[in-house]
Amino acid sequence: MSGVVTIGETMALMAGTQPGPLQHSPTMSLGIGGSESNVAIALSRLGVETTWIGRVGADALGDLVLREIGAEGVRVIASRDPDATTGIMIKERRSALDTRIWYYRVGLAGSRLSVDDVDFSIVRDAALLHVTGISPALSPSMSTVIDEAIRVARKAGVPVSFDLNFRGRLWSREQAGEAYRRIIPEVDLVFGGDDEAAIALGHTAEPLALAHDLVELGAGQAVVKLGERGAVAAVEGQEYERAAIRVPVVDTVGAGDAFVAGYLAEYLAGESVETRLTTAVTVGAYACLTPGDWEGLPRRAELAALTATEPVTR
Repeated sequence: MSGVVTIGETMALMAGTQPGPLQHSPTMSLGIGGSESNVAIALSRLGVETTWIGRVGADALGDLVLREIGAEGVRVIASRDPDATTGIMIKERRSALDTRIWYYRVGLAGSRLSVDDVDFSIVRDAALLHVTGISPALSPSMSTVIDEAIRVARKAGVPVSFDLNFRGRLWSREQAGEAYRRIIPEVDLVFGGDDEAAIALGHTAEPLALAHDLVELGAGQAVVKLGERGAVAAVEGQEYERAAIRVPVVDTVGAGDAFVAGYLAEYLAGESVETRLTTAVTVGAYACLTPGDWEGLPRRAELAALTATEPVTR
């Protein structure tokens, strides 16, 4: 098996080096970010074999994306686009609780991934396939790739994880809801915030009711992420709730991806739902402690540190 396989776009990430208006930031940092690669990196740090499949430009930013993901122990399978550049996102941390992101991605390399670029035997041999709702929003070709990956995984008996991950700058709530309702019946695990779940279902409700309704829609199990309020889940007719771990927040971007990775790591290890949720909120909390989408993600040996009473490890 090839462990967890993810498919999606990863972009170069530019960010002000300190909180405040971006136009007054004297310097900017350069890194990478992408939901699927964030999950792959988090899983790799937790000891899970992972593969990321994507497309980048034949440019220096593409080199950066491939180098950074590969350096985290993730198997990278990426085509290089000679006719389109690697996408860029720019992050402004106006304050610790107010982050604004601008994307420059439409029509660029990541969105041009096609079925001809993907060796789907990698999906067929995976332990789990993880995809998000970002990819179908990027382009028709990316949507087709995700559909085919899910089809191959289901035929091979490979579990499929789907994070709704709504991006309002890519499509409307109505378009997203239609796509979600098409994909959810085909997956084994679905993740989403309460607002994202409402988009998929076409109605609002209490978080646990949303989780049950996602299962009724066809998902094998559903987890509703609630940020600082923790998370709830509906699994095999049972309800679960887990409070968040309180930490001093530096940057919340990437915390949802970290949460998903923590849950999936324990799911693959055969752990209980309670353990999955505990690891999920722990990894998500770590992601909030440092700037960047993935840089502060923990190794498995570090998971207990957030609840340790001694602040210094000797």
